[in-house]
Amino acid sequence: MLSDIEIAQRADLRRITEVAEEKLGIGEEHLDPYGHYKAKLSLDFVRSLDGRPDGKLILVSGISPTPPGEGKTTTTVGLGDALNRIGNTAITCIREPSLGPVFGIKGGAAGGGYAQVVPMEDINLHFTGDFNAIALANNLLAALIDNHVHQGNDLGLDLRRIVWKRVMDMNDRALRDIVVGLGATTNGFPREDAFDIVVASEVMAILCLATSLEDLKERLGNIVVGYTRDERPVEARELNAHGAMAVLLRDAIKPNLVQTLENNPAFVHGGPFANIAHGCNSVMATKTALKLADYVLTEAGFGADLGAEKFVDIKCRMSGLRPSMVVLVATIRALKFHGGAELGELEREDLGALEGGLANLERHINNVRNQFGLPCVVAINRFPSDTEAEISLLEDGVAHQGARVVLTNHWAEGGAGAEELAHAVVETVETVPARFRFVYDDDESLWDKISAVATKIYGASEVVADTRVRRQIRKFQEDGYGRYPVCIAKTQYSFSTDPSLRGAPSGHVLPIREVRLSAGAEFVVAVCGDIMTMPGLPKSPASERIDLGKNGEVIGLF
Repeated sequence: MLSDIEIAQRADLRRITEVAEEKLGIGEEHLDPYGHYKAKLSLDFVRSLDGRPDGKLILVSGISPTPPGEGKTTTTVGLGDALNRIGNTAITCIREPSLGPVFGIKGGAAGGGYAQVVPMEDINLHFTGDFNAIALANNLLAALIDNHVHQGNDLGLDLRRIVWKRVMDMNDRALRDIVVGLGATTNGFPREDAFDIVVASEVMAILCLATSLEDLKERLGNIVVGYTRDERPVEARELNAHGAMAVLLRDAIKPNLVQTLENNPAFVHGGPFANIAHGCNSVMATKTALKLADYVLTEAGFGADLGAEKFVDIKCRMSGLRPSMVVLVATIRALKFHGGAELGELEREDLGALEGGLANLERHINNVRNQFGLPCVVAINRFPSDTEAEISLLEDGVAHQGARVVLTNHWAEGGAGAEELAHAVVETVETVPARFRFVYDDDESLWDKISAVATKIYGASEVVADTRVRRQIRKFQEDGYGRYPVCIAKTQYSFSTDPSLRGAPSGHVLPIREVRLSAGAEFVVAVCGDIMTMPGLPKSPASERIDLGKNGEVIGLF
């Protein structure tokens, strides 16, 4: 059996200029090529699409993630290829992978098997340099803050209240809490600092939510970097940082165009995590795709409680985007894991564990239909170990939810293995109206917004926080940020903040450990449980298996 990278390396790629022209009618003059197989769209071309009608937006989400995986990105790519196969124009819109998971434990984000976006090695590694630009812009601001303090601190920044962190796109737990400015007086003033991973940076969120260069620059200027002794917020524009930051990001904001294994167009742009950020690809890429295709497939990170909720309450709220439906991805193996089966037992038939794990799928279906108001089709990413009895139990178990279940085999067959799902999607869009709604209203308090997500989506009984956190939330409210949506950072493995609680736990509490203001991105982050915004590497990281072959080819990359 070929690995993902071996399949990708044997692909018959077409020049990206040909894909753009033949599939989307985009002339070569509107592309900024990065080699033969990837390119950025010019902003002039993006602006020229204003006034065109939009296609249909399909959100691909999934059950709560498990170690055996679900295949959400793979399904997004396979469904896009399938929609093209049955006579539609479809574009896949997904996020760029972070090097942290690539060299860590999770893996890449280019799909898998015969449902991939390519060139896979490029996409999973440096790609077009967007993440590097985001890191540089973020760290330029960090350097300007410390330089301002060193040069006299005219703004009166309180060193104890500087909140802007440095970033790097790698898992490195040793950088979670550090001290900077040690040594000679020329090195600045010593203070506590920290690193986040790039995908948790507010600059990443800003890039993915910005609608133009002007909007990008305005949002960068709104970043709150710290506070004075009397707790006045200090913004990046007061340091004259936002102009130079925008310069570093002027190419990164352009959507990246690549292709699938079946030579269909795909936008891969932006990459915030959904467990510590808002988990969606860029607004600009999604809106551009909608002007060019009948159907646009986009995925939101991790399970529907995280990615889909933030897609709805943050991305759609800010952009005006409205999905027509949701495809909810699951595997029988993952459902058995949620039902209590151990990892080594997932290949054998276990109807009891499957029945127990259905609770996780059912809650996600309920959230999609009754909280977001969207039609839902369940896509079962099929494995050879799935038995007819398990499939029958799954279909019967979901029937009372009123959601259609479709078996797919796109990992092994590409778009051909997802044609039934494609027909189900088209039929649902054409016959079942969406009644889209948010989980909470703009004018609710920040605390009430967090409580709404916790109780309605997670099944929690209440939200708890110590006096310090409650005081900070009140301060954000009083300072005029109460209108912002909330972005809850928590483990992706459970509806609760305890990753060991599988299935669909109820009655738990949501403990808020910390709150962060993202004034440029225009949301407030509630950090819950033990979630880290700078992940660590596992005992045996994936990097140990990645190498160069004798001819310089990449090997061991999935």
